[in-house]
Amino acid sequence: MPEPDAPDPVAELITSLAGTGYIADRELALVLHLAETLELPVLLEGEPGVGKTAVAEALATAKGARLVRLQCYEGLGAQHALYEWDYARQLLEIRMAEARGSVGDELRSAVFSPEFLLRRPLLEAIDPPDDRPVVLLVDEVDRADQEFEALLLEVLGQFQVTVPELGTIVATKKPRVVLTANRTRALSDALRRRCLYHWLPYPTVDREVRIVEARVPEASTELVQRACALVAQMRDRAYRKTPGISETVDWVRALTAMGGRLDADSLRDCAGCLVKDADDLTRFRRGEGADLLRVVGTG
Repeated sequence: MPEPDAPDPVAELITSLAGTGYIADRELALVLHLAETLELPVLLEGEPGVGKTAVAEALATAKGARLVRLQCYEGLGAQHALYEWDYARQLLEIRMAEARGSVGDELRSAVFSPEFLLRRPLLEAIDPPDDRPVVLLVDEVDRADQEFEALLLEVLGQFQVTVPELGTIVATKKPRVVLTANRTRALSDALRRRCLYHWLPYPTVDREVRIVEARVPEASTELVQRACALVAQMRDRAYRKTPGISETVDWVRALTAMGGRLDADSLRDCAGCLVKDADDLTRFRRGEGADLLRVVGTG
C-alpha cells in the first residue's frame, strides 16, 4: 500500500500535460501512466477532432522527449515506415569508387554503410540519434492496410529492426508508443491485445472551456463558456462534419478578433471557422445557428 501522503504520479502527469496546454482528465492520464510503467503502447480511438494526435504531442513536450510521427495511409510499406537506401547517393559513390579503382567487397562496404541509410519513423524511434527519450506517434493506424499492421506488430513486439546489410538494430531504450485510430476500418485483435486501450470522447463543456481558455487566453470567460456550450449543442444535432476541439479553438479565436461578441452577426460571419461542410454551412446559416444561439443565450 502506498503511503497516504505519497506523490500521485497520475495527478503529476495531469499537471505536466496542462503545462503544455493539454487538459487531460484522470482516466486518460491514468492510461498514459500505466503505459509508461508497463512499457506498453497506447491505442487511442475516438471521432476525428477530439485531440488524439495532440495527446502524443503534449506527452512528448511534458516528458522532454522527441516526437517521432508516422502518418499512416493506404499502401504504406516498410520502405516508408522503417528505412530505405539512398540509391542516388549510392550510385554516385559507386561511380566515384570505380574511378578510384575500388571494387568488390570494399565497394559494397562503402555503399551499404549507415551513412547511406535513410531512417524512417519506426527505425528512428528504435535507434534515435541522441539520448533523449522518444514518443512514437503512429497516427491514424486504421488507414494503413493489414500487411502494414503485421509489420507494426513485429516491430512493437521486439523493438528491433534487421537491416540485412548492417545487421539487427535493437532499441537500447523502448520508445513510448501512441497509436491513434478513427475507426475507418477494424483493427486486428492481435494489435488491440498488445496495447492499452482508451476511447477519447468529445470533451464535456467544462473541460472544453478549460482547453479553449488555455489556447486562447485573450478571450473573455463569458465568450468561451457560451461558445463551448453552443458547440456541445451542435454535436448533439448530427451534422455531417461534427466540429472538433480545434474548430472550437479557431472559432473562439476568430470571434475574439472580430470584437469578442457572440451574436447573430458574428455567428454568420465566422461560421466557416466552425462548420466545415457545404450542406452543414447552409443548414447552420439558414436558421439552426440562430436557434443554437437562443439555446445558449444572447449574452
